[in-house]
Formats: sequence, structure tokens, C-alpha cells
Amino acid sequence: MIDLLNRHPDAFIACALILGLLAGSFISVLAWRLPKMLEQDWQAQARDVLDLPELTKAPVYNLLRPRSHCPNCRHPLRARETIPLLSYLFLRGKCSHCKTAIGLRYPLTELTCAALSAFVAWHFGFGAQAGWMLLLTWGLFAICLIDTEHQIVPDLLVFPLLWLGLLLNSFSLFTTLEQAVWGAALGYASLWSVFWMFKLITGKDGMGYGDFKLLAVLGAWGGVAVLPLTILLSSLLGAAVGVGLLALRRARTSTPIPFAPYLAIAGWIALLWGGQITGLYWQISV
Repeated sequence: MIDLLNRHPDAFIACALILGLLAGSFISVLAWRLPKMLEQDWQAQARDVLDLPELTKAPVYNLLRPRSHCPNCRHPLRARETIPLLSYLFLRGKCSHCKTAIGLRYPLTELTCAALSAFVAWHFGFGAQAGWMLLLTWGLFAICLIDTEHQIVPDLLVFPLLWLGLLLNSFSLFTTLEQAVWGAALGYASLWSVFWMFKLITGKDGMGYGDFKLLAVLGAWGGVAVLPLTILLSSLLGAAVGVGLLALRRARTSTPIPFAPYLAIAGWIALLWGGQITGLYWQISV
């Protein structure tokens, strides 16, 4: 099987596409349930700190329980109703029980994840780099969805990716270990410094600590070299979206805008094309 995937790039890309569909289905569940799980955990910790009694025993809620169900009629989904993308098409975008429309976010998440996965497989070709980059891509995608909707960057996702990047680069998979360590440290320190400068000047929080950690993750995977381009691209993306929302009157100047999605997108681009983009810049500027 390994030899087949190595000799036939199209087969590897097809496998990555299928894996991406499956990963996208899981990410849909993760992006929906993890924030609720974190909220329950924070409430439990607060009760412990304040020594408050638990009024009612909360039902088990995690990534496995309760079973996936229709949010309208609570109809439990059968196995054939959870096949990525195909189930949506077969059901014609409606619950099989109450006929309520299924949100487009589910098939779009699966399609996007599949497309990104296939592209990573095409870009890197069969090998360890592609395999691990798929995992990072799925993690960044999940962080994007969660931060966009809930404005949190869960440590449960960030820290494993941070340590994984450092461990992989101990074998110089994407960069040297020295570059990875410095990338993680400077990635965190750079946004941490901006945060405190902004806070001292305005008295307000300009971003969350999750953004520092996410840039540290990208530095751990790509080294110091990816940081300038990531910061530049994410700032441009964030500014463009912010101006667009203001122009459409869908936001005010005081409306908080999640920054992690722009960091994730910019960092992903820098990891794939950082060298080429930087080289092109120097060619044009010289």
C-alpha cells in the first residue's frame, strides 16, 4: 500500500481527500462540542473555588456522548446519516425525521477540510511531511472555526500542536530544532509584547493569550523564518476583513474581531510558500 501511494501521487491525493472528509466531519463535532465542554469545566471549577453545591447532576457531555442528533427534534442520527457529505446529499439537506433543514456549515466544513487535505498531499507529495502537515492543517482549521464563533483558542488544541512541532523538528522535519525553539519563543514573545504595549497605551486588551500561543505553534513548526510573513499577512487579512465589515456596517470599531483565524491562515501559507514569497519580495525590491 505504501509503495502504491509513493508511486501514484493521484492515489495519495485521493486518500488525503477521503481522510479530509472524515476529519472535517469530526472537526464539525469538535468545533460544536469542545466550547460547551470547556464551559462546563469552567463552571465546575468555579463551584469548587467558591465552595458552591452542585444543584443538579449534569448529564454526560463529551465528544462521544450524547449521540449526534438533530438539534430541532433530537432524533438520534443513524450510521448511514453520518457519512461525510454523502449523507447530506442523500437526505437532501434535511433531517430524515422532522424535515428541518440541516445547516450548510456541516457539508461546507467537510468540503473545505477535504480540499485543504488534498492540496497538502499534492504540495508535499507522499511522505512524512505531508502526513504531519495534514494533522497541523486539521488542528488549525478547528481552531479557526472555534475562535470565529466563540472567540477562544483552546489550550487543549494548541499545546499538543506546540509540543508536536518541537518534537518533529528534533528530527529536522520542517526546520532545525534550534530554529523551532526560537520560533516558538519569539512567536509568543512578539505578540505578548504587542499586547502589553497596546494595554499600557489604551488600557484595553487588544488580543487574547490564545493568539500568542498560536503564533508560538507556527514558530515551532516552521521556525523563526515564518514569523515575519505570518505577522504581516495576518495583519493585512485582519485589517481587510475589519474594514470590509465596517463598510458593510456589520461591525463597529469597538466590535472584537477574532485574530486566530488570520494567524492560522497566514501561518499555513507561510509554512507552504514562505521561502518562495520571501524570495519573490527580494527579487522585486532589489
